[in-house]
Amino acid sequence: MSQESATKICILGGGFGGLYTALRLNQLPWDSIQQPEITLVDRCDRFVFTPLLYELLTGELQTWEIAPPYAELLQNTAIRFCQGYVKKIDIDQRLVQLDQGREFNYDRVVLALGGETPLDFVPGASSYAYPFRTIADAYRLQEKLRLLESSKQDNIRIAVVGGGYSGVELACKLADRFQQRAKFRLIEMGTDILGNSPDFNRQAARKALTAKGVFLDLETKVTQIAADQMSLEYKGHIDTIPVDLVLWTVGTQVNPVVRDLPLEHNQRGQICTSPTLQAIAHPEIFALGDLAQIQDANRQAVPATAQAAFQQADYTAWNVWASLTNRPLLPFKYQHLGEMMALGVDNATLSGLGVQLDGPLAYVARRLAYLYRMPTWEHQLRVGLNWLTQPIVDAIA
Repeated sequence: MSQESATKICILGGGFGGLYTALRLNQLPWDSIQQPEITLVDRCDRFVFTPLLYELLTGELQTWEIAPPYAELLQNTAIRFCQGYVKKIDIDQRLVQLDQGREFNYDRVVLALGGETPLDFVPGASSYAYPFRTIADAYRLQEKLRLLESSKQDNIRIAVVGGGYSGVELACKLADRFQQRAKFRLIEMGTDILGNSPDFNRQAARKALTAKGVFLDLETKVTQIAADQMSLEYKGHIDTIPVDLVLWTVGTQVNPVVRDLPLEHNQRGQICTSPTLQAIAHPEIFALGDLAQIQDANRQAVPATAQAAFQQADYTAWNVWASLTNRPLLPFKYQHLGEMMALGVDNATLSGLGVQLDGPLAYVARRLAYLYRMPTWEHQLRVGLNWLTQPIVDAIA
């Protein structure tokens, strides 16, 4: 088959869903005349292993370990990488339009653009709050943290909005980084932190936050954020408190490009999919991750987590391949394998598959589990060797 007539698969978004779908597609047994062109598009030049992004803030890990360049990850594959912003998807013409006038035709498209942190529903949040989702967010926050550390201020005041996984992990990591020099408060609208987490993890998190001096503002709503203060509402009463840094970890919204597609969406703007992860009435479009509303083969709702995206990527790759090679497609079956959460330096909690761990042992288990899930065996080897040898290098130094 000539290059011009080769089947074209376009994967939009290089996170867990997109990158792992591409890598899996590259491994599947394509016949020589069926070998497709696989193009992976992302606006950044690096993949980010987001569950370990917090470790950048404490210096436990380096950028190359958790954010390897796509060029490095894809160098031994037939996958083409294109860095750019998706401006429009024309589902009638089967055409993806990027910035700078670039275009791609597709026979199959995988939508894996992920979610965005909404900062527009609280006055001042978009100007003064710091989201923590991307490597760019981590760099921007790192610079702010250095400015605070280099100041002569004794009591640095840091607020973390959101008592979910990201908020708890950020609060614990930064409390370890600043030690006694900063005062932290974790602000949550619900009656408790980690509302969807197993009780074991919640109790371990509460214990860690208390030990680090993090104050919990439960049943509390943020009403306004300014340069050096924020307003909080608790049971109808509003207090304005001084603050030096506000971290925002609440909410996920769908990319506007996805929201504007003429497909079936739910109220949150997510694409409605069949159990085979295909958009309703458009079997050439596959959707996974934060932008998709997914019910698996057992009709259970699938959470928007990295663990779910890992599993969806395998099914998406298989079903794209099957749809092009006349094989049966497989309905997605989600397996909940448990939860892991960092609770500071050398501390974590792990719950699932009959195992409950916290403390340093859970920290090591979490690291090993994430090492196994890193995208290529070459990267796993480099990172694993570094983790083994770094303590020896530090001891010698």
